[in-house]
Amino acid sequence: MTNNGASQIEIPLGVVVRRTPGVTRWVKWNWTAVAVLPGAGSADWSEMRREGDAIEYHAATLPLTLYSSDTEAYLANLTDAIPSVYLVMRDENGAGAPPEAVLVTVSPYEGQDYADNGEDIVEKIPMPAGLIAWVRDFALAHHQHEEFKKRRRDKKRIDLQQDGIGDARIRQDTDVYRAPAPRARRVVQ
Repeated sequence: MTNNGASQIEIPLGVVVRRTPGVTRWVKWNWTAVAVLPGAGSADWSEMRREGDAIEYHAATLPLTLYSSDTEAYLANLTDAIPSVYLVMRDENGAGAPPEAVLVTVSPYEGQDYADNGEDIVEKIPMPAGLIAWVRDFALAHHQHEEFKKRRRDKKRIDLQQDGIGDARIRQDTDVYRAPAPRARRVVQ
């Protein structure tokens, strides 16, 4: 665990990913994040367990960094029914190859940002009790509640001048709101 000043703290977090056979002919393997290992050593797709065609790997160990500026997001995560760790993976190696584990975070807002880009795979992993306590202690120690301040409306009168008439520098011979005159119909015989 590294403490880089009072504003952030970091811990290595191993991620366990399960590979199962794909259910369609277009997807050979299905990769699902299933667990995290707080304080784990380095790993690069080390096989942990095998049950038939399903294999669980210690895919990678990534730093989980908590920032004092994100405590609102951490507290929102902790109030969920199941607090979670979000794993961001990228499938850049092609079909059949394991995806690259890029980032772990406990901020649901950051996880949503990565999910919205459409290129990354974001997996939600249940957070173990020890990690919940660590995140909660950090968030409570650094959280500063900001009061909601409602903006007041301007007192400016906007009904005194007409907008949308056109450019005032261009002379208008006719009423700009007038409907076009009906055209004379030609009868084709």
